[in-house]
This record gives sequence, structure tokens and C-alpha cells, in this order.
Amino acid sequence: MGDLAKIFKAYDIRGVVPDELDPATAEATGAAFVRVTGASAVVTAHDMRESSVPLAEAFARGATSQGADVIEAGLGSTDMLYYASGSLDLPGAMFTASHNPARYNGLKLCRAGARPVGRDTGLGEIREMIENGVPAYDGEPGTVTRRDILKGYADHLKTLVDLSSIRPLKVVVDAGNGMGGHTVPPVFEGLPIDLVPLYFELDGTFPNHEANPIEPENLRDLQAKVRETGADIGLAFDGDADRCFVVDERGEIVSPSAITALVATRELAKHPGSSIVHNLITSKAVPEIISEHGGTPVRTRVGHSFIKQTMAETGAVFGGEHSAHFYFRDFWFADSGMLAAMHVLAALGQQDGPLSELLGEYTRYVASGEINSEVDDQAAAAAKVEDAFAGRPGVEVDELDGLTVRDDAAGWWFNLRPSNTEPLLRLNAEAGDEDTMAAIRDEVLALVREK
Repeated sequence: MGDLAKIFKAYDIRGVVPDELDPATAEATGAAFVRVTGASAVVTAHDMRESSVPLAEAFARGATSQGADVIEAGLGSTDMLYYASGSLDLPGAMFTASHNPARYNGLKLCRAGARPVGRDTGLGEIREMIENGVPAYDGEPGTVTRRDILKGYADHLKTLVDLSSIRPLKVVVDAGNGMGGHTVPPVFEGLPIDLVPLYFELDGTFPNHEANPIEPENLRDLQAKVRETGADIGLAFDGDADRCFVVDERGEIVSPSAITALVATRELAKHPGSSIVHNLITSKAVPEIISEHGGTPVRTRVGHSFIKQTMAETGAVFGGEHSAHFYFRDFWFADSGMLAAMHVLAALGQQDGPLSELLGEYTRYVASGEINSEVDDQAAAAAKVEDAFAGRPGVEVDELDGLTVRDDAAGWWFNLRPSNTEPLLRLNAEAGDEDTMAAIRDEVLALVREK
């Protein structure tokens, strides 16, 4: 059995295979998952990692041993698994370690209707049951059947965003040898899109670059290919294709905050006056633009469980995170990088200008990006920063998630929050111009890193 304390995270199960996560752990998880959810059937999907099939098969053995039937969707992206869970109204299990290196694997679990399972919504209970020994089941074991979900997934997305009448677009997609290589072709099939594929071969060893597009070096090949081919846009998916990053026609990386604002305006056009959720490190432009388009911006902590919970509570039509996770009410409140990409393609293809011009109105401020500092005492370092800023005229402080300090008159803000898993403080700063942002960023970093 693997190291449960190490692999059970806040939102998923993840670790090195087989040292921390092995088939025995996956089998016990399958059995415990069925008992905790009371499911009579479960749907599974897996990414392209070598270890994914053995883990998925072990999970199915555990689930069927508790009397539940297992529908295996086979290869898929995480948002394809959410589609399966939502459309079939069944709990689901996705085998992936997302953007982590090849030696890792993991499990993302959801209840029927793609409702998330995290530490406080079942994951803790599952871990406890495995530690204590999953009780035996004395009824008939369940059955395992295969079902192709991919076509239904692609067809469903096309009902949510109509791309059939856009102008022809040349689109470079870097799948990073991950699941985008499997899901993009059927979604784009029959559309006026000239697809230029990069690294579509499914390969869990990630021979070209890590499937983690939040790191700029992993976008270099995409940027180069967009410039070289004169493409209209570049899209980069992470390993399990639930996040999507965008590159404009110049090969410049687009801030996920700009994508959040763009998609928000499109959803508000369809659903006037709706709430839109954004986390507190997205650009200040996001709530401004939501309000300008008649929507209600709702600010949350960082982390998908907070976004999903707040969306459910407020009935929000859309939610965006600066990490390029995008959540849709029409998609069971789940996140889908593909759906976000389709919104961008629709907006681009319904007008004649280039993407950089289209996104100009959604980009208003200069951001630092997330900067990590290793700090032994996170609370003491944050308190020192708060002491330095709190008394200044016009400065406001809140502690929704870490420490947020802002001066609306001067047009800057920053957030300093601790990592849940490492001795790190994460800084995000933004201002109306480069000099102001740099001054605030450097002042905070000097305080945090002072010995």
C-alpha cells in the first residue's frame, strides 16, 4: 500500500508510482469510493501515462468488489471525464497526474454530475476507510464495460459554443504529448479551422517538454510555430487537457486574466446580469469588465474547490482562475480548457481583427506574475509586510486568502499567500504601469526575503 499521508492532497490523490501510489492503493480507493458515495455504477477515464491503465484496472477491481458496475471510457482528458460524469449522472474517477513529470500519477474523483470530491467532501473519509480497512461486501460483484465517450464529449462542446460560422482560422495546438492530442481532433473536426498540431503523439514520458504550460519555457515551441506558420492563434494544453493557455498571432503569451474577462463578456451576453466568479489574484481588470458588462463579480480564494463551491452558491454562469482553469455552469460547474479555447476561437472568428487587438480591451494593468520565496516562518514574514503597509494613507488590507494589500487611488495591489504544501510565500502584484508594479514588488520581496 502506498503512503496515504503523502498522496492524499486537498483536491486529489497524487504521487510517485509505484513508491507512493501503487495498484493496491488504487484498488482500495475504488472500493472505498463506492462505499463513501453509495454508487451503483462509476465511470472512469485515464491519461496516456504508462502507469494509468494498471491503476485504472485496479480501481475497477476495487469498485466492482463492492458491487458497483464500472463504465470504462478509456483514454480521455479530465474534462471528458467530467462530461461523462455529468451526462451519465455517475460518480467518476480520472487517472492522471496532470502536468507532473512522468514518474507521477494520480486520481481526480467526482460525485455524480461532476461535483468535486476534496479533502472535506469525501477524500478524507476515503483515506480514513482505507487506513482502517475497507469493509467486505457480501453481494454480487459489479461488471466492467467499455464505452466510447469521446464523440459525445466533442458533440456536446459544439452545442455550447458554435464555431461553424467563424471565419477560417489557422490554429497551432501544442498538446505536449498529453491528452489534447486525443481530444482536439474530434472537437475541431468539420470546423473552419486549419489545425497545425504540435506534439500530438500520446507519450507519458513527455519527450519534448513538460506538459505544464504555466511555465513560459514550455510555450517556446508553440510561440515559434505560431510565428513561423503565420497562425491566427496558438493553444497549449496541460497533460490532462483541463487547462488551456493562449498565444496571440505575434507569439505573445496571453494572460489567463484576459481570457477570463473575454469569456465573461461572452457568457454575460448570453445570460445578462449573471454572477461571474474570479479568484483574488486575477487582474483588477476582470471585476471591472464584469461590472461594465452588467454582471456581478464574485471574488474567491485561490483553488478550484472554492471556485466551484462559490459558483454553486451564487449560480454563477462562469468562473476563471489566473492558473488557466475556467469553469462553466453549462458544463456542470466543472472546468474545461477546451471550452475556454472554443470561446476564444469564436470571439476571434466572429470579427476580422487579430487576437492581440481583440484582447487589448481586456488587458489594462501590468502584473508581476507569481513569484515564490522560500520562507521558514510564513506567518512572521507576512506580518512584517502587513506592518510595513497597513498604516499608510489610502491602503486597505484583507485576509480572504493570505494577505491582500491595495491602494485603489494609486492603482496597485498585491497578494501574499502561503503554499499549502511547501515553505513558500507566493507574491502576485499588479499596477497601472511597470514602474509602480516593480516598486511594490521589490519592496514586498525585500521584506519577505530579509534575513
